[in-house]
Amino acid sequence: MRLSLLSVLFFLCIIVTGCSDNEETKKNIAPSKDEPKQEEKKEAQESESDSGPQKQDFSESKSFQDLQQVPEDQVDIINQLPGVFAGKEVFSDEMVPKVSEYVEDVPSLPENPTEEEYNQYVQYVFSLAADDFPDPNDLVKKWEFSMYGSPELKDSKYQFKDNYNVEIILDSSGSMNALVGDKTQMDLAKEAIDEFVSNLPEGVNISLRVYGHKGTGSEADKSKSCSGIEQVYGFDQYDSAAFDKAINQFKPSGWTPIGESLKQSFQSFEKYDGKTNTNLIYLVSDGIETCDGDPVKVAKDFADSNVSPIINVIGFNVDSSAQKQLKEVAESSNGIYSTVTNKEQLTAEFDRAEEVMKRWESWKNDALRDADAQRVDNSFDILGFSNDWKFTQRSQYLRMVNILSILQDQEKLSSEQKDELRNRMKELSGLYEESIEEILANLESMNKKQIEDLKSEIKKKYNNEVD
Repeated sequence: MRLSLLSVLFFLCIIVTGCSDNEETKKNIAPSKDEPKQEEKKEAQESESDSGPQKQDFSESKSFQDLQQVPEDQVDIINQLPGVFAGKEVFSDEMVPKVSEYVEDVPSLPENPTEEEYNQYVQYVFSLAADDFPDPNDLVKKWEFSMYGSPELKDSKYQFKDNYNVEIILDSSGSMNALVGDKTQMDLAKEAIDEFVSNLPEGVNISLRVYGHKGTGSEADKSKSCSGIEQVYGFDQYDSAAFDKAINQFKPSGWTPIGESLKQSFQSFEKYDGKTNTNLIYLVSDGIETCDGDPVKVAKDFADSNVSPIINVIGFNVDSSAQKQLKEVAESSNGIYSTVTNKEQLTAEFDRAEEVMKRWESWKNDALRDADAQRVDNSFDILGFSNDWKFTQRSQYLRMVNILSILQDQEKLSSEQKDELRNRMKELSGLYEESIEEILANLESMNKKQIEDLKSEIKKKYNNEVD
């Protein structure tokens, strides 16, 4: 009996073991059709990692969408728009965390990048670091403006008249509260304007118009703010106490109705016919139209009217969108557009107008400025243009290299890849060096010609336009 029991147990063990072996054999020999072998899975994963999906993800990353093109010639450089970090020292203690956060989502450069992938990275970094380079067109317009009154000028708009009227349209929207150093943009603008008007010759009629100083920047206050445009001074001769009271009664708070402000300015200027009045407007703004107006169209209608004003526009720390619109406003009247970032630059723009009006005063006394003296001043302008270009070029290159360092710190680039990208950016910087040398040679040549020839030639060289 005992022997039989042991036999039964032994037989059961054999059956269980056999079943277990058979099940394992089945798994090894006949895997499910829906489930690949482990080795095949591994190979497929490695294949996906090394080629298709990863490469596709890199090329189609949102970071590489809608990037500004890298310049290929002088025209591209002149027309390039400022990037996100234009004018910033991106390697400063304040900026490094901001740049690091901004570039956090950009994909790492593959281990063995293609030419296209290198180019994408260069374009990405350039789009962040691009600066706003000085435009020869703007410089020549300043020369033209400085020659107001000269009998050499064919267009009567630029010849002095018996009366001179100046209106300053000042942006007082909420963004003018931004700090530049330890003062707001509004404080700096008020100081520069006050200095400007206080030094104008007797006989110049002055007006100060302001917008954006009513309501708030909230949607609920949009209507109130957009309609809250006010001529707080003039047209009148300069009176120190009255003007100081006018310019200090408002603070930045609301929206930006540029178009409607120009319309109201037009209405005020209608009594000053361009045949007997020299009419000048300075629009100072730090942003784009936000009240659904069309400032470019309004400015063109204004310029084509009997008032025939020159509309000069100063963009105070503006972004690329605002710069584009404000420049078109100035161009609509053949006026000057200037970008400024501080009070010194803002004052320099007003100084040019001040000099013109002092010559107007002399003109009334039959002492018109000699054109040769103007050409000497133009030579100093060329030197300043050169210095600005070269400083901007160095700053842009350094900014691109510093952004590469931040990307390397995030392990998105190897040391060798960073060196390769830096070499490519150095080549790009060389294009800027070649361009400024040719531009300077052209400007020097142009300075010897009549102002009408200057306008025509500069358009042909830098705007691809033919008169």
